[in-house]
Amino acid sequence: MRLPRRVPWKDLGELEQVCGWIYADENDLNAKRLAVNRLAAWKAAVPLPHALESAHALLSVILHDGTSASSSSYLSLRMSYASALIRLVNGLVDPLQLGAYARSINSIAQQLGLPAWFVELRHAATHEDLPSLEVLRDAAREAMSWLLHNYFLPTLNPSTPSSAPAQPLRPLAPLLKEYKALMKATTRDATLRVQYRTEITRATRDIERWIAEAKVASASATGGVGWDDAQEDGDEEDMREKWALDQFADVLIQRGMLVPLSKKKRLSPGQTSLALPRSTLLIWSSLLSDIQALHPTLPLHLVSVITAHLSRPPPTTNAGSGFEGAELIPLSAPTEGPKADPSYDLCLASWAKWLVDNCTKAVADADEAEDLRENAVVRIVSSLGPGATNTGTSKAANTLLEVLSAERPKLATALSILSQGPALTPQAWEENAIDVMDGRLRTLLALSEGTQDPEDAEMGDSTSSSGEVLQLPPGWRKLTERDGWRPAPIGVYVSCA
Repeated sequence: MRLPRRVPWKDLGELEQVCGWIYADENDLNAKRLAVNRLAAWKAAVPLPHALESAHALLSVILHDGTSASSSSYLSLRMSYASALIRLVNGLVDPLQLGAYARSINSIAQQLGLPAWFVELRHAATHEDLPSLEVLRDAAREAMSWLLHNYFLPTLNPSTPSSAPAQPLRPLAPLLKEYKALMKATTRDATLRVQYRTEITRATRDIERWIAEAKVASASATGGVGWDDAQEDGDEEDMREKWALDQFADVLIQRGMLVPLSKKKRLSPGQTSLALPRSTLLIWSSLLSDIQALHPTLPLHLVSVITAHLSRPPPTTNAGSGFEGAELIPLSAPTEGPKADPSYDLCLASWAKWLVDNCTKAVADADEAEDLRENAVVRIVSSLGPGATNTGTSKAANTLLEVLSAERPKLATALSILSQGPALTPQAWEENAIDVMDGRLRTLLALSEGTQDPEDAEMGDSTSSSGEVLQLPPGWRKLTERDGWRPAPIGVYVSCA
């Protein structure tokens, strides 16, 4: 869960008032001075968002420019304008250098909808001669207008989308196809590995840069530029990374990527070992390992996308409609629905099995590696196991569960317990349903516990005041006065001495 975001205003009315002071009348310097004073007071109390800090810097220079009549301040004005504009561009672009390999400032600015000449002006003011005062004044006015349409208005009215023309995310499939072609050439002829090493490294870096671009595009996909910095809790993954890896996984499982186009190169539908062909592993295993080294949760996203596909209901047919032999006339244009492809499903199930077995190779810490493997298994069982919707008809899903259960006896026992008896529906609810659920819960809890201490075993069965025996879960015991426990109202301290 993301932490609450601290803002300097007590309500949006204060921010709207500041926005009115800034933009109501361009020539009203007194109103702009009120806005500068309010922003300065906010800045002293709490760190300002980058948009407000940039607005404060630009307004301060505009006020100084409007009140200074001496020509001796000409150079200082140019430097002040240039500094404010450089900080505006850098503050927008630098936090979005999210990948392992640096991206150009211009490409990130295009994704944000920032005018391209702002980047050129920043470069000129930093590395070349300072632009003229007239150019800097025009840039400051356009920057304030950009902040109005991309920060103030979307913040005051969240339903209003940003007016920045965000650049669409470039397709990933061509990058993966280029990488696949290079790897196929090296697998067929090992002597080409040295020759293609540079191209393979470049293709891998292009794919990683695409993930970084997807992180930036995630803000525009959800609406807005994304002014708030990503708040990562210790156990929470960055939402932008989640969105980017989900998009990456969606493309990876398409036909022609992890799953070959030719059915002969996939698994045979009669095969139950879920072993991937060696040629397929040689092509993709190195890429998956490199990406996981930079994004440790990649296996979980791939497993989730694969199980989501395997848990889809099979394509419906007209069989059983009661009109066998009759000619059906469609009332609308027929739509091409997904067709069943057992070899494709089995190949995806094999990749899920491979991810479970090999997802820990890029993780150095043993505990983190085991947690990652357990999370992958949990996601598979949650989507495909007993109780999940739209399951039971996919042979690949059943085969995957059988293979995982064969290697994990506790998982096999738990699945057999959960699959006992038909699933209860609201129409078929019975009075003893709660007792059945309690029995299954106690059995599952017993599987997760090891041996019980002798003292705990003696105290495992407790007797209530009515003489009824209470069966406590394994590992629990009821406290008595012999342990120094005395009944007392909740919140009242009672000394045990």
